[in-house]
Amino acid sequence: MDPQDHRHRCMPLHTKILIGLILGGAAGITVNLIAGSHPAVEWTVRNVTYPVGQIFLRMIFMVVIPLIFSALTLGVAELGDVRRLGRVGLKTFGYTLIVTTISVAIGLTLVNVIRPGTGLPEESQAILLETFASQAAEKVERAAEAKTPIQTLVDIIPRNPFEDVVGAFDSNYTGGGILSVMFFSLVLGVALAIGDREKTATFIAFLEGLYEAVMKIIGFAMKLAPYGVAALLFSVTARLGFDVVRLLAKYVLVVVAGLAIHQFVVYSLLVRSLARMSPLGFFRGVREVMITAFSTSSSNATLPTAIRVTERNLGVPRHITGFVLTLGSTANQNGTALYEGVTVLFLAQFFGVDLTFAQQVTVVLMSVLAGIGTAGVPGGSLPVIVLVLESVGVPGEGIGIILGIDRLLDMCRTVLNVTGDITAAAYVARSEGYVLRTESPE
Repeated sequence: MDPQDHRHRCMPLHTKILIGLILGGAAGITVNLIAGSHPAVEWTVRNVTYPVGQIFLRMIFMVVIPLIFSALTLGVAELGDVRRLGRVGLKTFGYTLIVTTISVAIGLTLVNVIRPGTGLPEESQAILLETFASQAAEKVERAAEAKTPIQTLVDIIPRNPFEDVVGAFDSNYTGGGILSVMFFSLVLGVALAIGDREKTATFIAFLEGLYEAVMKIIGFAMKLAPYGVAALLFSVTARLGFDVVRLLAKYVLVVVAGLAIHQFVVYSLLVRSLARMSPLGFFRGVREVMITAFSTSSSNATLPTAIRVTERNLGVPRHITGFVLTLGSTANQNGTALYEGVTVLFLAQFFGVDLTFAQQVTVVLMSVLAGIGTAGVPGGSLPVIVLVLESVGVPGEGIGIILGIDRLLDMCRTVLNVTGDITAAAYVARSEGYVLRTESPE
């Protein structure tokens, strides 16, 4: 048999991942409907599917820090000109600010029109508040420990980059974390860009070798993706069931509708007008990234796949993906911003707090800023939502109302986050004169 024929007959990875996602989700829903909260279900999730999913996630997470370090440092160094770096940085920041504002505006418009927070029976309210009271208290406590914006800005500059590397994925770490790792990589890249190339050639070669090795490890990890995705989806759907979804159906509808409008209408218009690409070809090219984002609920965990796919399928050069996608995994959170805006207004309606126009503008601004700075990990936006709630007079404990459904919506909004990063990379690459592929290679 011709090896080329065999290659074409092999099932594409994104198809395998999609099959795993469907099978895992369907099996979890079936088990939940049949067995409900039976102890055997919890035992299976805790001892079988959850560990399998975590093995896949850890394979991805273990290369995120070396990938950020090598990709961002090389991306900045390969730009070669500090003025060009400033131009690319301004384009990325401007795009992020405008598109994130659009996403929040879409969400708030839908909430004001549909008003999902009104009409929920009192007994349902009591069930939701009581069920998730302890988890809500934890989120409120973490929000109370949050740093001031000035201190957060100061902490981005690391005193010890290695300490921030160690604490990057620790939810209790109070330093700059992954933002500090990015800052250090950015400054190091600038130093390499303006330094003597003869003296820095060996170190740049090391970074290129590290980047290449990391991409190979990602290839190994993605072979586990269909099984890891199936396990992750089973774990979520077997525990979740439909009771919470039914109680919060209008809220879920508004969030998903807002995300869908932004994903398929706004991004399509941006891809067509700014990147001059076929929206259909664009979405076909990044489908593997979207599926991975949905299953992992983490922009940081999806970053390795996003970089590989954006370079290979869309033709965006490495120094653009290394800079834009790496920063975007934390700074360009369109879906998170939309979700935060919708959630705050939903809970205000739920508690009968009538927000004025000025307060809604405050929600928009805080959601945009939070979307730029929210950690790209599952549930990273919840403490921020508590802060926004309390700033407009809504009880922070109200976060307990939506905790039961947060994981599902987290999966949906992460798709929007990573797609937004890739649209930004495509726009920046096109504006810098690069010709992108309109159809992904098979």
